[in-house]
Amino acid sequence: MHLISFSSNMRAVLVTICSLNPFLSLRLTAKHRTFSSRSGMASVSVSNSDPHTAGDWYSVPELSLREHRFRVPLDYASESRSEITVFAREVVGVGKEEHPLPYLLFLQGGPGFESPRPAEASGWLKKACEAYRVILLDQRGTGLSTPLTVSSLSQLKSAKNTAEYLKHFRADNIVRDSEFIREYLDSGPWTVLGQSYGGFCAVTYLSFAPEGLKNVILTGGLPPVGAGCAADSVYRACFEQVVHQNEKYYKRFPRDVGLVKELVEYLHGSEGGGVALPSGGILSAKGLQCLGLAGLGSGGGFERLHYLLERIWDPILVPGAQKQISFYFLKAFESWMEFDSNPLYALLHESIYCQGASSKWSAHKVREESEHSDLFDPIRAVKENRPVYFTGEMIFPWMFDEINALTPFKETAHLLSEVEDWPPLYDTHTLNNNQVPVAAAVYYEDMYVNFKIAKETASEISGIRLWVTNEYMHSGLRDSGSHVFEHLMGMLHGKKPYF
Repeated sequence: MHLISFSSNMRAVLVTICSLNPFLSLRLTAKHRTFSSRSGMASVSVSNSDPHTAGDWYSVPELSLREHRFRVPLDYASESRSEITVFAREVVGVGKEEHPLPYLLFLQGGPGFESPRPAEASGWLKKACEAYRVILLDQRGTGLSTPLTVSSLSQLKSAKNTAEYLKHFRADNIVRDSEFIREYLDSGPWTVLGQSYGGFCAVTYLSFAPEGLKNVILTGGLPPVGAGCAADSVYRACFEQVVHQNEKYYKRFPRDVGLVKELVEYLHGSEGGGVALPSGGILSAKGLQCLGLAGLGSGGGFERLHYLLERIWDPILVPGAQKQISFYFLKAFESWMEFDSNPLYALLHESIYCQGASSKWSAHKVREESEHSDLFDPIRAVKENRPVYFTGEMIFPWMFDEINALTPFKETAHLLSEVEDWPPLYDTHTLNNNQVPVAAAVYYEDMYVNFKIAKETASEISGIRLWVTNEYMHSGLRDSGSHVFEHLMGMLHGKKPYF
């Protein structure tokens, strides 16, 4: 199909429509291109390159895959011609490449993380490929979708420019990209599977483009949908669950209470309040607490954290040698944080809760409240001979001083924390009148997406079916093989009775 680019007048018309309903304008954009091409209508300028390219099929065990790249607007509401590339990987069972299968779009957790890279048919993906043509989307700014890395972001020469650029990488534009892709694949309404932050994006999809959806599956991904910035209420609820996760952890591994206190004392007594990390930056006592982000909330996290902590110290090879933290531990700490490869997670994390209001470093504010400040003070915990609590999914301003990969973005992070004109991410009126079948797994002890907030949001989505379970943690979709996926699909297709 030959595709037509817009004249300046037509683009201006679409931008005007976009100011009223950005998602409507996207659909008009894709359909107008197709209609103009088929009807032979002339346009002032004709694109010589298709905004969609597809690669050849290749395989991994039991799966066939091919790659799609789409050129999409950086800002759908602007007359600017700035474009980015969005990458998606299509996955089917071997031998089903030409079968007329319906599409399932997978939206990864984050923000700022790329879609899975399949090495074989396993887990939920293997089950999904029995009946679907799966699209693994690298959300804009991640993976192969114009990735925003420490190095690529250095091309934006000022903190202000970087902050303005990053404002286009939230769920609203991820949904616009998804609709753009759906139009070009000519799929009709498709099924969307959203894990964690991918579920947040799916609820944005339900709010603004429900006609593009056949079914929605959410796994640990029901966001707060109220107006303003919900970050403060999110972090107050999350700190409560983080305390519970710490208590469970130290009950499982009581020896680690002493290990962590010993390390906190060492770090606090070091020059500058910490020790140098292999790639630069420092490990401080409050930085150490951030290991809870990956260690306390996912399946197997407790065990991995415990085995990491048992490698804290170097052995004493020579009598009288000074005690020191092992390179192994310092390197592993950096790997756990992942900010060197995914700075978007830190930069945009609090903004995912904002609609028309700023976050103003919400996690830091809540941590400094009286009921949390003493409990999560590592030095005070050591002095009072009580366990040092790890923190959870929270980004703090001092991270942009201590984590080397984040230091170039300190000013950008502060600017983003003050942004007040964040556009809407949810429409409660549309959600209240939802007609798209939705099934959601809600994890009772979820440290990342609080159970109470998830339940409140579910009450706003008409027709949603909930599966509440404590059998899995936040990573249940990954950890359960295909069980979580199959259970939710069964709820959608009538295999799980209501009562």
